[in-house]
Amino acid sequence: MADLEVLDRERHARLRLGKPTPPAQSFVQIVPDEIAEAAARAPLFFTKDSSTGQFYVGAMFGFKEGENLLQDSMGRVSGFVPLDVIRQGFFISGEHIAIDPADPRFTSGEGEPLFQDDGQPSDRLRQIQYALGRAHRGIEESRRFIAAMMKLRLIEPVDISLRFDDGETVTLLGLYTISLDALQELDDAQALALFRNGDLQMAFAIAQSLRLVPALAEQRNRRLCDLTPA
Repeated sequence: MADLEVLDRERHARLRLGKPTPPAQSFVQIVPDEIAEAAARAPLFFTKDSSTGQFYVGAMFGFKEGENLLQDSMGRVSGFVPLDVIRQGFFISGEHIAIDPADPRFTSGEGEPLFQDDGQPSDRLRQIQYALGRAHRGIEESRRFIAAMMKLRLIEPVDISLRFDDGETVTLLGLYTISLDALQELDDAQALALFRNGDLQMAFAIAQSLRLVPALAEQRNRRLCDLTPA
């Protein structure tokens, strides 16, 4: 665990903030507040935390560890940027915001200040505070949403196996999605309850996002082609 420091406007007055580093991750955890936006950009799946065995929802950015197919050669992320990236280097510690001063995002040279001259948070810090709040609230909302999906037995496993242009076959295990068949079998009262609290929309977004798997695979093939010597 990083050595965190509670953010303090006097202690960290000279600290400046660089841009977050796009995630070198193939799968990034998201919260329900992000599902609608994320589903328009990347396939979404449930998977289980290896340490707790509990489900969480994540956006797939690539098919192999360290692969982010939504990041261009200049390090920019196209489309959806997870809250987990926006708040990079910042954490919630009790009732306070903490930072990891060793994170490469923090500098004492170029970059945006964390605080204004009067000691008030800068606009960028306020944006990060907002992202932290959304992410923190989303943890409990994730638990509630997943519990609702499990209670109605809407979560089902899905195995993905893809063969790429370089001859490699990639098989992804331990992924789950929403069963459209199970959704259709809900009675009217169950469907109405899910609709009214927003769960039905999120469930459909996750299920429909599977259509983006072929597009992500095609993006990988294009990158493989770019890496092939002429």
